Amino acid sequence: MKKEIHPEYKKTVFTCACGATYETGSTIESRTIDICSNCHPFYTGKQKLVDAAGRVEKFKRRYEQK
Repeated sequence: MKKEIHPEYKKTVFTCACGATYETGSTIESRTIDICSNCHPFYTGKQKLVDAAGRVEKFKRRYEQK
């Protein structure tokens, strides 16, 4: 590897909206995420709607009329 052209690799803490934290290595210092394996419906088996800007309501209104 060439010297002084790569970004610094450091320990990073990822924090989920559910409160879980994960420590790994990255070029960024910290990051917040919306969903992780502790709260994802695929892994938990529970349905959870992640609504982004009212899209679920918009979908229901559109197809409620039909």
